[in-house]
Amino acid sequence: MITKRIIPCLDVKDGRVVKGVNFLGLSDVSSPVELAKAYSELGADELVFYDITASYEGRALFTDILTEAASKIFIPLTVGGGINTLADFDRVLKCGADKVSVNSGAIRNPSLIGEAAKRYGDQCVVISCDVKRVDGEFRVFAKGGREDTGMEAISWIKHCVDMGAGEVVVNSIDTDGVKGGFDIEMLRAVRKTVKVPVIASGGAGSIQHFIDLFKEIPDIDAGLAASVFHFGEIEIRDLKEKLRENGISVRL
Repeated sequence: MITKRIIPCLDVKDGRVVKGVNFLGLSDVSSPVELAKAYSELGADELVFYDITASYEGRALFTDILTEAASKIFIPLTVGGGINTLADFDRVLKCGADKVSVNSGAIRNPSLIGEAAKRYGDQCVVISCDVKRVDGEFRVFAKGGREDTGMEAISWIKHCVDMGAGEVVVNSIDTDGVKGGFDIEMLRAVRKTVKVPVIASGGAGSIQHFIDLFKEIPDIDAGLAASVFHFGEIEIRDLKEKLRENGISVRL
């Protein structure tokens, strides 16, 4: 049985971790360095860092905070935000990231995925897709969920994987921060379409939501969340113990 991963997500803006609802109404949470260190010690399997306004503001991703955080943790780190070129991949990896997440940069230049996979390996390239329902269709959004690309999401994700993305993070804008549960319908559609690991993001509000995720979609690889971990609503060790009690394999 494949061990399921529990992954806290740190959305970083102006050097601080923030969290909103449906990608809007951001509020300050904590220092990303201190939070990363705490999660590493508390049993998180991986961490994801997103510089959430880098693409929208048209600038490079932060590196000083990333370098400091990477030096204090001992679990895999995925980093995204403002990744537009191979030079961006190189810079982030040299700061200590293990994997690089690309979203808006791949939408602008789809060949970036294949170029990065060829240079750094498929396992290093993560396609992160912000998805929202529009007129009954799963639609891809860019620039931190601000811009509707008009592209259908499931076919776009498949295209990215075909080009070399080794992992997929599916961010449901509809359920983000609402804490009503993961978007099972959307995640199931992605899982049926690609063979690489899929990480569910958006909607976790309770331990039961993680149990439901892994029971409803047994071959989903990981659950990602932010505010429920940041504000202590769910303790990672408690979550993993409950998952194990429900027959779900986790690392304790």
